[in-house]
Amino acid sequence: MTTALPQRKPQVDTPRPAPMPTFRDEWLGSAAPPHEPAADMGTLADRIRHLMDLAAGQQLTLPLGGRYFDLVVTASGPIAYPVVRLMDDIQKGPDDPPDACGPVIEDPQRGWLIWLVPPGTSDEWAPHQFATCLGSPHRLALPPMDQTEPPGPYWLRRMRSDRLVPPGPLRQYLDQFRPGPAPHEAVLGSMLSTIS
Repeated sequence: MTTALPQRKPQVDTPRPAPMPTFRDEWLGSAAPPHEPAADMGTLADRIRHLMDLAAGQQLTLPLGGRYFDLVVTASGPIAYPVVRLMDDIQKGPDDPPDACGPVIEDPQRGWLIWLVPPGTSDEWAPHQFATCLGSPHRLALPPMDQTEPPGPYWLRRMRSDRLVPPGPLRQYLDQFRPGPAPHEAVLGSMLSTIS
């Protein structure tokens, strides 16, 4: 004789809620609770949006100093161009194109070369007769990445991810070639965010 086992009736009334995750304080450390984004994620998102705008040919204005760069601004023209070519030679690696200098923007309307140098350079740059160096709190409007000739400000030497212009050799060549006159710091600082 076979005996049937008792069967349980399935409950169809209410679905079971998913368990809520629990986090120990030591797992979170100093991070924000999971429902709030970390404080620096907004800044990162802004930076990504800015870089996408720049790649799409739109103007981008960046703060100087910090993680980006400072600026050395000199006069442009026939006396300054040999400095650019010498900086090409200094920065050229075995696989680099001939225009290997770090990023340089030419603003033909104002007669300026804007050299992008490592952040913190403005803190160490002594006054110079043929150049002005600026960092934080100033801002710079970058021309679109594909703007490599006039009209308007353009990349005389393109922006690369692996280099800025070294300020030591730049300063030596400026002493040697003397492109001038250098723009005054007060005037320069007020115009940089509007050059593009």
